[in-house]
Amino acid sequence: MGQVKIKKSDIWIDMTPMSDVMTLLLTFFMLTSTFVKNEPVKVNTPGSVSEIKVPENGVLTILVSPEKDKAGNPTGEGQVFMSIDNTDQLGATLSTMTGTFGVSLNPKQIETFKSEGMFGVPMSDLSTYLTMNASKGIPLDSIKGGMSEFQQWVDAARNVNEDIKIALKADASTPYKTVKRVMSELQDMDESHYYMITQLKQQGDE
Repeated sequence: MGQVKIKKSDIWIDMTPMSDVMTLLLTFFMLTSTFVKNEPVKVNTPGSVSEIKVPENGVLTILVSPEKDKAGNPTGEGQVFMSIDNTDQLGATLSTMTGTFGVSLNPKQIETFKSEGMFGVPMSDLSTYLTMNASKGIPLDSIKGGMSEFQQWVDAARNVNEDIKIALKADASTPYKTVKRVMSELQDMDESHYYMITQLKQQGDE
């Protein structure tokens, strides 16, 4: 009895639709993702029961560092750093400040500044900071009885974007007097509405 030969045929699967879906997903994630820039200091924010979220765009973030680093070494009074999420607005704010203080920066230094996650340095040391990256914090002391450098940064950012939101972020171990000083600086400018960045307390947390 002869064997029945089964005709073999190649199976062809059209992968084009799957490739289209993968391309669309990749494009979606690339366009909607936000890249977190490194902060000059790491802070452990205090807990809170508030669930109000800080806006994702148009935010001026003020960070107050703890008085001690991770190794427990004193760093002095909490240093103040700032960041603006919009690069164009950050560049315009920098231009205002350099013009006010008569500081000259070359194009490379300006690009370095705009690429930084956060900045914190007296204007007199700005050029050195952009070369050596030695953060010192933004001074809170008033200049000849006028506005402090911190207040002038906030004012310059507000002039660039009048709708900019202010968010204050401090370490849980930062003494209240340091945070209070920053809040007083804002209050003196009639900046009484701002976000306090905290961690949401979970049930059972002390």
